[in-house]
Amino acid sequence: MTYTLEQLADDCRDALRAGETPEALDKVRGFVRKALADDRFMADHLLNREPPPERNVIFEDPELGFCICAHIYAGAKPGDPHDHGPTWAIYGQGEGETEMTDWRIVQPAANGQPALVEKTRSYILKPGDAHIYPTGAVHAPLRYGATRLLRIEGANTDRIMRTPIAVA
Repeated sequence: MTYTLEQLADDCRDALRAGETPEALDKVRGFVRKALADDRFMADHLLNREPPPERNVIFEDPELGFCICAHIYAGAKPGDPHDHGPTWAIYGQGEGETEMTDWRIVQPAANGQPALVEKTRSYILKPGDAHIYPTGAVHAPLRYGATRLLRIEGANTDRIMRTPIAVA
């Protein structure tokens, strides 16, 4: 049976109603993995879509504010260290690979100066992988070729302020 966008949204809403706890986010990560494993879901929302734009909000919950996004990158693309401001994100790798680097803040942003970060680790997200980035987590993606991701955000990051960040 096909896992639909509506089912994914309902499952996420049910998990998040109790709050954005680590347990709730882990449940949402499981739903992302379920969507990534469903051929029809992938075809409908990631594989049969063409860029641009790279970021497509395919669902935004009117009650809780979380978003489901389809990200489609046609070629290589580096990303700078960033957070998701006052919210969390779960990245689900649909196609291709993303080298992700985690960073830790060594000096918080203050007085108009960006937060300073240092690299802590790098790892590869492969198709089917889903990774939680809790509120405040700093990370940077590097894509060497075409990639497609499913991303759940706790709030639409198009409308929120993120922390200014510089590498120490």
